[in-house]
Amino acid sequence: MARGELSEALRIFEAATLSETGDIRVCAMVNAACVTDQLGDHARAAERFRAALAQMGPEAPRMRPTALINLSQALQLLGDLDGAQEALEQARELLSGEAAPLELRYACLVSLTAVALHRQQWARSIEIASESLDAATNFAPDQVGHSLMNLAAAHFETGRWELAEDFAGQALAAFAAAGDGDGVAETRQNLAVMLTRSGRFDEAEPLLTTSQDYFETSGHSHRAGIGWKVMGLIAEHRDQPDTAEVNYRRALQRFEESGAVVDAADVRTRLATVAFNAGRYDQGEAELATARTIYAERGLGLLCAQVDYWHAGLVEPLLEANPGLLAQAVDLAVPAALALDAVRYELPDGAQRETWNRRMADPAMRLAFRYAYLAGAAGLLADLIETACAGTTLDIDRLAGHPTRLPLDTLDPLEPLPSNPGPLNDALQLGNALAAVAARAGLPVALPPRVAVAPDGHIALAAGIAAAEQRYGRPLRDTRVVRS
Repeated sequence: MARGELSEALRIFEAATLSETGDIRVCAMVNAACVTDQLGDHARAAERFRAALAQMGPEAPRMRPTALINLSQALQLLGDLDGAQEALEQARELLSGEAAPLELRYACLVSLTAVALHRQQWARSIEIASESLDAATNFAPDQVGHSLMNLAAAHFETGRWELAEDFAGQALAAFAAAGDGDGVAETRQNLAVMLTRSGRFDEAEPLLTTSQDYFETSGHSHRAGIGWKVMGLIAEHRDQPDTAEVNYRRALQRFEESGAVVDAADVRTRLATVAFNAGRYDQGEAELATARTIYAERGLGLLCAQVDYWHAGLVEPLLEANPGLLAQAVDLAVPAALALDAVRYELPDGAQRETWNRRMADPAMRLAFRYAYLAGAAGLLADLIETACAGTTLDIDRLAGHPTRLPLDTLDPLEPLPSNPGPLNDALQLGNALAAVAARAGLPVALPPRVAVAPDGHIALAAGIAAAEQRYGRPLRDTRVVRS
């Protein structure tokens, strides 16, 4: 297993489940489930974790929380975020005692970060990842790469790309120093994803090729699917639509085989783009509808908003020949823009809010303005203008309140492990320095108020706000009302 020979490791663990008894058999069941998950069969892994949990006796202080944390990771990849959160809550309760293994508390923190990332709760992701980095520094230095990579992911998604690359580079160094081949390959792939999304394809391809070879050879089906998706993105941006579609189809097959339905939904949005650009509009609509349904069923409202915004943008070139699509475009664009705009008020500092606004919220609002203009909807245009002019309000309660403490910060009073010199310690020191830079204070802001527009006092964009809050399950406005 340590050498990445996962199929052989699985054979040995499965043999042990048949030949051994008692705790050794249950331990082999957990290990078999872990390898199954690494091989990409997340649904089968979840079944195996549950079977192992059912066989455990009441006294399993390490094995039960370990199985629950790993079950959570499998459920995350299956898109069952509620189930993943529930498993982590059970693990957290088991790890609340003073004698609980410290490395398992750390693993629980890492998994809590992953759930927050899947839910696109960026501020919470950064907060928990920073906490886990502190814990790793003191109690699990060989695992610090996971915290660093989570910080890289969260900062990348909020637009702090240079900082994200720094964190990812430190994660790569940490995994290499710890001799973690899987971690090195996964970080290379994550860096390739970041570089691809930044438009730096030539820099991404060597990292992508190296990691893809590793995942294909070792049988990591899910990670291989991610590689095919990124290769599809590169081909699409190089105007090679046929190659892009082939790579996307390979990625979709890998994700569906492994049960990674959320990743499969993401690939479907790319297939929809290829279909729209090729004039296969019905196919594109079907792919988008399938992706959106998957997101909605799992409570991923922000991803639903992003799909609707993307859908509205894909419709725009068709409007001249199909003016009847304009009403659908307006209905997609306005609520999605309002939801994406509201996200920046949740972010912890001004730099992240500005970046989110530039990359996501502002383009979405521009599209909403453009469609309102094309539709001749003077009232909607006026409401959009009034809302844009309402400004931002400081959140005095958050500014004056005490910092929220995380549920697993009981690591503080415990004695840290001895310092660990060498390259891993270098990664720890630089990682902590970057985290301190990333956590610089920002003024918290409240959700925007509702705007009452003269002369009749109607609430600007009331219908769009209500539609967005219902569609995406996220609050968009504060209860306060201000006059325009």
